Amino acid sequence: MKRILFSILPLLILLNACEESPLTDQVEQQKTEETVVLNQYLKLSEQASQYSDLDLPDFFNFQNNTEQDNTPSNNPITDWGATLGRVLFYDVNLSANNTISCASCHVQELGFSDNNLLSLGFDGGQTGRNSMGLSNSRYYENGHFFWDERASSLEDQVLMPIQDAVEMGLSLEELETKVASQPYYPTLFTKVYGDENVTPNRIALALSQFVRSIVSYQSKYDEGRAQVNRPDDNFPNFSNLENLGKRVFFSNQTNCSNCHTSDLFVGDEAINNGLDATLNDFGLGDVTGRNQDDGKFKTGSLRNIEITAPYMHDGRFETLEEVVEHYNSGIQNSPNLDTRLTTRNGNPVRMNLNNEEKAALVAFMKTLTDYKLIEDEKFSNPFIEN
Repeated sequence: MKRILFSILPLLILLNACEESPLTDQVEQQKTEETVVLNQYLKLSEQASQYSDLDLPDFFNFQNNTEQDNTPSNNPITDWGATLGRVLFYDVNLSANNTISCASCHVQELGFSDNNLLSLGFDGGQTGRNSMGLSNSRYYENGHFFWDERASSLEDQVLMPIQDAVEMGLSLEELETKVASQPYYPTLFTKVYGDENVTPNRIALALSQFVRSIVSYQSKYDEGRAQVNRPDDNFPNFSNLENLGKRVFFSNQTNCSNCHTSDLFVGDEAINNGLDATLNDFGLGDVTGRNQDDGKFKTGSLRNIEITAPYMHDGRFETLEEVVEHYNSGIQNSPNLDTRLTTRNGNPVRMNLNNEEKAALVAFMKTLTDYKLIEDEKFSNPFIEN
């Protein structure tokens, strides 16, 4: 009996293997076909790039930094989710005439901003405000986006330019149809969501993951910060001018760090920074309808500020030197001027910096430029150019 069993067992194993082989071959063939399709259009590896588990410096985990994180619990960054978001971010098919992508106004080498005063939409029209840099968008505690903070979350924000009549010119229905018709998305959506169904919500989730993954943490400032206990200590890798600029930035004379807080140099709310005594753009006030919000605009991160010119919501300042001089001597007595920019008697502050201190502030802000980020392939255009 044992001999019969031992003689049958190999036969059963062989038959079982033969039965499974066609299915295994079919799966492998499908994977091969998917890879061929992706490789026809995209420069992607079989393994997704690392977006979700960054090797952040230890000080990024300090409470005053982590509390700025606006990532919602229902949309954490995943490697394939951010990869899908990257493809969507660079895809011109997300515009009405296939000429404009998100990246057209948020250029990697410019800190994901635009060096034009106003950006150009799909039909040549101009946007209403200057393009804000996207570096460290993940770190803005109230989670609102656009200069006037009209988007209550990044997930809301990423769909708005696509629907804007000037910027990209699509309805959500048209967006869904166009994305679903592209041959490379079924595989990508399946990797992220388990099936190839395209919806505006899924598009928004993936785009948000990619934008939040654009984290700047490898600048000269970060290298120096990792070598000291406190940000106001002298950094050993800084020049004398850069260390002076850092002291001026954190000093009571300027109070720069009161609006650009933590090692992320980001604000926590929209403020009126005294650009105009008479308002032409009411900013947040136009969104809320409250007079006390007139002239308030989002406080963006200073990360990569060197390469995101021109500056302010209307791009009025071409250089960092002009920005520094505004805060030094040009703050206007604007309605709702932030109290951090006023004296005890309610007048705009005058910092009275000398020329060396102003030059030092500019030198310090340039240490926030992250050259590795703006050259990192995983944030670049994934499409194969024809």
